[in-house]
Amino acid sequence: MDRLGTATLHRLPAGIVRPDYDRTTVATGIVHLGLGAFHRGHQAVYTDALLKDDSRWGILGVSLRSPDTRDALEPQGGLYSVTASDGAGHARRVIGALTGVAVAPEDPAGLIARLADPAVRIVSTTVTEKGYSHDPATGALRADDPDIRHDALNLTHPRSTLGFIVGGLRLRRQRGLPPYTVLACDNLPANGHTLRGLAIAFAGLIDRDLAEWIADNVRFPSTMVDRIVPATTDADRADVSAALGLDDAWPVVTEPFSQWVIADDFGGDRPAWDASGAQFVRDVAPFELMKLRLLNGAHSTIAYLGYLMGCETVAAAMAEPDLAGLVEDMMREEVTPTLPALGGFDVPAYRAALLNRFRNPALKHRTAQIAMDGSQKLPQRLLGTISDRLARGLPITRLALAVAGWMRYVSGTDEQGQPIALRDPLAIRLRALADDAGPIASRLTPALLSLASVFGNDLPSDPRFTSAVETALDSLFHQGARATIAQTRVARRADLMD
Repeated sequence: MDRLGTATLHRLPAGIVRPDYDRTTVATGIVHLGLGAFHRGHQAVYTDALLKDDSRWGILGVSLRSPDTRDALEPQGGLYSVTASDGAGHARRVIGALTGVAVAPEDPAGLIARLADPAVRIVSTTVTEKGYSHDPATGALRADDPDIRHDALNLTHPRSTLGFIVGGLRLRRQRGLPPYTVLACDNLPANGHTLRGLAIAFAGLIDRDLAEWIADNVRFPSTMVDRIVPATTDADRADVSAALGLDDAWPVVTEPFSQWVIADDFGGDRPAWDASGAQFVRDVAPFELMKLRLLNGAHSTIAYLGYLMGCETVAAAMAEPDLAGLVEDMMREEVTPTLPALGGFDVPAYRAALLNRFRNPALKHRTAQIAMDGSQKLPQRLLGTISDRLARGLPITRLALAVAGWMRYVSGTDEQGQPIALRDPLAIRLRALADDAGPIASRLTPALLSLASVFGNDLPSDPRFTSAVETALDSLFHQGARATIAQTRVARRADLMD
């Protein structure tokens, strides 16, 4: 089968949307760090839709680690397909927004030079929570991170996300060029504010004047991004290529729903993303908190408990009545009361939509994928909600079970005694703590709660939290996830009736 590319676009079947602009006229106005499936299925789609009217905003996609994406897309001229599926049908389109793909470790100095191109006005990021070299419990820079230590001494050849952002800004300052806007698109609380603080702190390790210049001149708008984009599988590649009649080496398969809320706080020109469905607002925080706590918090709960139940995908986990009911109850009764006023936004309708999205059988979103990097995700997805509820004297039964699910997951083996492949920046430390404690809740709970970079200092000293988590973890060890979930639902219903 021939490859998807510029020369073969005309052979696509009718009904498949393709670029409606001359790609040879598209300039690179955005450099995106972290060219994974999410960016290609979300921000790049919004950008592709406006290039016909404004060709200044092509994207140089940057892989910060692996050349795999470049190797897949370069022979296709940067083209790839996005398939949105909901179980009832498929909507397919080919995206042409990428003007190139770079692999940062192969030429870090070259990437710094590209960042200093005056045509580049936005540098955006989707590097996951672990890619910011920060302490997720406090948001502070981890100055002892090996890549940060390296970059502080070698900023012309950086390794880290912060190294490239600050390295590019330093070169622009040296050349008398205006800075670019830095646009974080990851699931971090106040992601723009957080990234700003990290960039200034990192720059301060190198040059205090540079740090002050960034603080005074560089804009870091916050964003809220929402679309479920599972990792692409070989089965996806085969299905998509059959539908296209052309081989697409790295397609994106996602859901129809997509949302992007952006703080309108740019240092210069910006794309008219609102013309392609994004929403510019003064304050992203309420939307961000709603999404982090409802969608992401529920997703992590489904991932850990579903994995322990033997469910490979989110849809399979949501087919389990007790788990689906527990998640719905948690969202309605424990999470929603912690959310700020959203100016008439219909939160119950949003919750209902989330449950339908989780049940989408067309998305093979693996629980193991969502379970990755839990030490970086727990603070914003679950622990903040728990802290708010405890401050109000409210129960945390289901939320505590979700945290216990993570602890059971990092203990090393599943309920059939098979090893769990733990993928986490703290994997070595987590495994050492789990091995030392053994499958004993009264030992493992305090051992994991000692990780201040995850849990901070307040929650581990609150017996309401520690007791609830230890009780749930003990049940997961002795009775298993399925029975524990069922008993938790029964117990909470009884409490509400008293």
